[in-house]
Amino acid sequence: MTSPYLSLDRIDIRILELLQQDGKLSNIKLAELVNLSPTAALARVQKLSKEGFILGYEARLNPVLLNNGFVVFVEILLDKTTPNVLEDFSDAVRQIPEIVECHMISGGFDFVVKIRCANMEEFRKISGQVLWQLPGIKETRSYPVMEVIKESLQIKLKPASRPQ
Repeated sequence: MTSPYLSLDRIDIRILELLQQDGKLSNIKLAELVNLSPTAALARVQKLSKEGFILGYEARLNPVLLNNGFVVFVEILLDKTTPNVLEDFSDAVRQIPEIVECHMISGGFDFVVKIRCANMEEFRKISGQVLWQLPGIKETRSYPVMEVIKESLQIKLKPASRPQ
């Protein structure tokens, strides 16, 4: 099975790089930067969106100014990992706005979640009133973040290597 990534040429990759850096980039400026006509650039962006390479566009907000600058990572161990428990847990997590990321992991715990809130006091409330109410919770370990060194959603792109 070949990767969809192999269908991208250098212009597609450059478009993705530019849009990652600035999602508000006008089509005219994008076309200029990749040496295409505006019509051709728009067609490429539409194709990249249709094929699922571009998932959407959103504004990056400043969590500190919006009273959500406190970050805690929490490891979660479930009492069982049966399909029903995993599904119930996953469905419940999707309903909690303070949980901004949730990843199923392998190792000593089943999930790691990233929580954004105002401060430690608010996290204590979330921990007791929300996290411990999730289905299947057996154990948690919390790691409050002291300082964010790097945080990015950008994906490093490189030219796709095609088989000869």
